[in-house]
Amino acid sequence: MSELTLFLVRIAYLAILWIFVLSAISVIRSDMFGARVPEGARGAAPRGAKPSKPSKAPPKRRGSPTHVLVTAGSNTGERAELDQAPILIGRGTDAAIRLDDDYVSTRHARIAASGDQWFVEDLGSTNGTYIGSVRITQPTTLTLGTQVRIGKTILELRK
Repeated sequence: MSELTLFLVRIAYLAILWIFVLSAISVIRSDMFGARVPEGARGAAPRGAKPSKPSKAPPKRRGSPTHVLVTAGSNTGERAELDQAPILIGRGTDAAIRLDDDYVSTRHARIAASGDQWFVEDLGSTNGTYIGSVRITQPTTLTLGTQVRIGKTILELRK
């Protein structure tokens, strides 16, 4: 082999090695800090607009949900008020709704507000978060009475 070929093989090997290292760092970062939320789901203000005072929950309107209730599963009856949003759901001690279910991750899902709408977001759980029988892969709008299944537990937005 010529010296030029050997040099190019070494450079290619280093490039592939660095790509692997950077992708591993990206995976670790997403595990530690969570997945990115698309701009549309965040309710971001348009460019040039003055930032308003951040609010935790949307303003109360007649007919809007006030709490999340566990309707089926081992924690039936447990609830979390939506004015404490965002609401973390999982097995961890920092979860607002703590589920004792083997199919639930430590930080499984989050319910948050954007404007006057509520969204559920899977936080990269192993077993997934479902609305009805459909597994969600991005923040999804919730309405009153929509059933969210996490493991063997079913949650609903209620008034």
